[in-house]
Amino acid sequence: MTPEELSLAISACLKDAVAAGEIALAPADIPDAVRVERPKNRDHGDWATNIALQLAKAAGTNPRQLAGVLSERLAAINGVSGVDIAGPGFLNITVDAAAAGALAKAIVEAGTAYGTNAALAGRTVNMEFVSANPTGPLHIGHTRWAALGDSIARVLRASGADVTAEYYINDAGSQMDVFANSVLSRLHGRDVPEGGYPGEYIADLGHEVLADHPGIRELTDVAALPVIRGAAYRAQLHDIKQTLAEFGVAFDVFFSEQELHDAGAIADAVARLREQGHVYDDGGAVWLRTTDFGDDKDRVLIRANGEPTYFAADAAYYLSKKDRGFTEKIYLLGADHHGYINRLKAIAAAAGDDPEVNIEVLIGQLVSVNGAKLSKRAGNIIELKDLISWLGKDAVRYSLARFPADSPLTLDPELLKKHSNENPVFYVQYAHARSRGAARNAVAAGVERRVDGQDAFDAALLDHATENELLSHLGSYPSIVAKAAELREPHRVARHLEVIAGAYHRWYDACRVAPLGEEAITDLNRTRLWLNDATSQVLANGLELLGVSAPERM
Repeated sequence: MTPEELSLAISACLKDAVAAGEIALAPADIPDAVRVERPKNRDHGDWATNIALQLAKAAGTNPRQLAGVLSERLAAINGVSGVDIAGPGFLNITVDAAAAGALAKAIVEAGTAYGTNAALAGRTVNMEFVSANPTGPLHIGHTRWAALGDSIARVLRASGADVTAEYYINDAGSQMDVFANSVLSRLHGRDVPEGGYPGEYIADLGHEVLADHPGIRELTDVAALPVIRGAAYRAQLHDIKQTLAEFGVAFDVFFSEQELHDAGAIADAVARLREQGHVYDDGGAVWLRTTDFGDDKDRVLIRANGEPTYFAADAAYYLSKKDRGFTEKIYLLGADHHGYINRLKAIAAAAGDDPEVNIEVLIGQLVSVNGAKLSKRAGNIIELKDLISWLGKDAVRYSLARFPADSPLTLDPELLKKHSNENPVFYVQYAHARSRGAARNAVAAGVERRVDGQDAFDAALLDHATENELLSHLGSYPSIVAKAAELREPHRVARHLEVIAGAYHRWYDACRVAPLGEEAITDLNRTRLWLNDATSQVLANGLELLGVSAPERM
């Protein structure tokens, strides 16, 4: 019995009890699916639910009485061997061995779909992250959100949300002029201007510009600058996209700030916000009254000289997301962007949205790596490319995914390079590789999941203590994914994979899949192969959500 099946069974019991007059609930109060979780103490059963506490008030009764009605009906369900009422009305449910073991077959049959759920079905989400200026390579400051942002998008999709991953290209404004001037100076062998970009990559970009425009040095600086700005920008953006691809991060949309300006979206945004009654003029400037929505001060949209502010572009960009049909907008920002939270929420409120529903701002803390060297090519930064080359994509991504975004993090490269159980990514990947090796060995010994075209599976045979433990953790995986999506916390998936890996290693040491020597192949061997392959599937599914590979061999 899978957790989903048990969840639906509890809901059915509620509906039957209401129909029989045993519980006074309106049909609208009965959920289609009931949340079930593993109890912290396994002596309390296989699954637990607090549904009686949730519905008691609506039913006009106390939770224990409601739990009593439910427990009688649940105990009569096929596969449920016992139901206990604990505390104020918790239901602890024990399933029989055959019902528990059936999960192994269900997982294999579900394949990559196991763990997906519909908790966020119908939700349309725009998730913006990384959004580094296209004036230099991606570096360690962008690394955390590249890994976590991509993993959050994956768990949201796994929970049914329609997610668009978006990169906002800050290609308008004075930094682009500084960037172009830096490349121009290096092209002519001059020092980079004060405040310019000093890295060797600027000289490399100059060579790329020269290759595309051989006569660029013959032009005056005034004539050359627009050409250099465009060509160097395209080359640097290509480098950023290439680095993201190496890191396993995919964006659906690269959105240009310059296009906002060129399309007149800034002026349009100011006009629309003025129509809403939140824009006023003062001192020759145009202001948005963000203090009406919790900001500490009003913000300038258009300066007295007629130039729009970055805030005006932020407002136009938010309205663009809204116009494109994204009811939910998630912004993933760096540790130095706390001040953006109130102003972004104020934009949402001024645009007529609910800032508690339509916008979410997540702040990620800094990450550092012991012993990491500054990039010779990029100057005073640690490049993401160098981290990938040094530690490997999987080690970096997994390590970043297994901690909450709001906790400062220092990675230990010596640990990440170890091929031992101390290294979390190795521990999980090795469990997957070991399970694939076990499957290959079993098949080589003649063990197959199907015999004569029929599935050879007897769930009741999976009754060893380590099998109960492993099945328990495999069964919890879908609810872990759903919770990770709800809270935007993919580290929950990583930590659960480590729990599954530990349970698998203990099972592997205690229970053989392939027979020893001349032992006959039995349904126990075949059934254990199903469990082995179910574990492989869950580990692979979880690693995929983290953007980490699931190796067949290690």
